[in-house]
Amino acid sequence: AAPAGPLPPRPADLLLDGLAAWFAGSHVDGAAPLRSALSAFRRATGHEDDDTVRWLWLTWLVAGELWDDETWHVLTTRAVRVARETGALNFLPLALSYRAAVHVHAGEFDQAAELINESGNLTEVTGNSPLGYAPLLLTAWRGDDVRAAELIRTGVRSASTWGEGRAIGLGHYLLAVLLNGLGRYEEALVSAELGCQYDDLAVAGFTLMELVEAAVRGGDPETAAAALARLEERAAVSGTEWALGVLARSRALLSDGRTADRLYGEALGHLGRSRVALHLARTHLVYGEWLSGEGRHADARAQLRTAFDMLQGFGAGAFAERARRELLALGESVRSHEADVHEILTAQEAHIARLAAEGNTNAEIGAELFISPRTVEWHLRKVFTKLGVTSRTGLGAALGDL
Repeated sequence: AAPAGPLPPRPADLLLDGLAAWFAGSHVDGAAPLRSALSAFRRATGHEDDDTVRWLWLTWLVAGELWDDETWHVLTTRAVRVARETGALNFLPLALSYRAAVHVHAGEFDQAAELINESGNLTEVTGNSPLGYAPLLLTAWRGDDVRAAELIRTGVRSASTWGEGRAIGLGHYLLAVLLNGLGRYEEALVSAELGCQYDDLAVAGFTLMELVEAAVRGGDPETAAAALARLEERAAVSGTEWALGVLARSRALLSDGRTADRLYGEALGHLGRSRVALHLARTHLVYGEWLSGEGRHADARAQLRTAFDMLQGFGAGAFAERARRELLALGESVRSHEADVHEILTAQEAHIARLAAEGNTNAEIGAELFISPRTVEWHLRKVFTKLGVTSRTGLGAALGDL
């Protein structure tokens, strides 16, 4: 009912109109104006004083609600660059944290860990409040920390003391991810149901995805069907490859026969065209589990092998273990864990090596990491020795082999 904003509308005006329609009207009403708002922010110039920096905390959430991984990538890449170029140490930790979450969903856990570490160091030095979401997101998807569940529950209890519903909902979502990975579906179902009570941006939609799988695997098809109906309302209005892929996979979990087979194929197609490789790998996993149950063992082995290789390569230990157990049950031999780059290089060495392999100079690497070019050179000499290469030209192949 408020008067119209200025014309032509600023990106923030479009964002306000879209959010008002989304929450006061319906998801169908709000989706189109929110997509327009995100497009406007993506067209922004990237200067220090533009709306990208000021509104990243909110555009990030809207993009997540719309399963828009491409906008996530564009906005966080620009935000980190602008913050580095301008020395905005109050904003850089947030930008790094959101960029780290993009890497997590892309299956790039090592890069995410590097940015999380840098963000944490900056908040400690500047005295700002620590940012807990990205570290817990990475912990949940890794699934190999015995303290993970308690760490997340501690965060939920802390958020409950000041009534921050978004943080409570996210905590239950992360617990559901962790527990689904571990195959503890009944517990995951409880956490996901609690998370879905908090209808905040980029909370309920993601949690519904976990709820469908937990309910199907936990033997509660009625809850799964109700969750799917809510998920369809949200994901269908997005239209992104990520949304359509998650929706097809969730429908497949509740289907059988040729319908399920077709839906799993659709999910793989959509997610294969997205940036969220982690969700593509997870689809290979549930497809393989379904094929195994159908007695199609050769097809199941192919899907599960792909899932295992991808998930183990990412570092998603619990989900990889689900694939390994299924492969073993099918009589497959599963290779032991091979050394990865972080068993040879430190986190900073790996980060510098990756930047150098991409063609960055010592000065450019130093500017990005807030260290001197001499320090970069010192680290690179150690990297060359450890990887057995003599120059930057050999870094790409050496890192690829790992």
